[in-house]
Amino acid sequence: MRLVFAAALALASTAALAQAPAAAPGSKNAAAITGGTYTADPGHTLVTWTLDHLGFSPYTGIFGDVSGTLTLDPKNPSAAKVDMTIPVSKVTTASSGLTAHLLRAGKDGGKPDFFGASPADARFVSTSVQVSGQSAKVTGNLTLNGVTKPVTLDATFYGAGKAPAQMGGKENVGFHATGTIQRSQFGLGFGVPMVGDAVKLDIAAAFQK
Repeated sequence: MRLVFAAALALASTAALAQAPAAAPGSKNAAAITGGTYTADPGHTLVTWTLDHLGFSPYTGIFGDVSGTLTLDPKNPSAAKVDMTIPVSKVTTASSGLTAHLLRAGKDGGKPDFFGASPADARFVSTSVQVSGQSAKVTGNLTLNGVTKPVTLDATFYGAGKAPAQMGGKENVGFHATGTIQRSQFGLGFGVPMVGDAVKLDIAAAFQK
């Protein structure tokens, strides 16, 4: 029986390996990008933010479940349009206490320290894209905490390709972007300068169609 079980297990493993793709379906080949409107993949699009904590260490949190669209024309990449919505209410950090503090209502009816209990979604809408090779400067209007300011992100093409059939078979394209905002400009200046005003953004943007 042990020999039969071992043989069956070996056959199952071989079959699984045969079905697995020989390599990752995505690559840095820009020729794999097709035109059209892509939808943000909320499970793989993350906005990571980092700021200085009292001069002792950096502190990081994440916005996930991002939604939105990206419109691309490979023959005219500078005409790309991005419209992304970030649910601030779903912010998360490594500390449940700090996450709760970020979303805490103001004391005794006063102004919240940070976002408040029911913050509005943030939104970034591009206004221009300046392409250089596989990189671009994406400028747009960021609305956060009811305030709209221009923000420029440095974006780099990460990869494109078609997902395996067992994973939906959709066309995918991804980018990595970075930028910095001053949170006090958006009415979120609690603790400045002891807690950093400059917020570094590190964005993994995944899209499908």
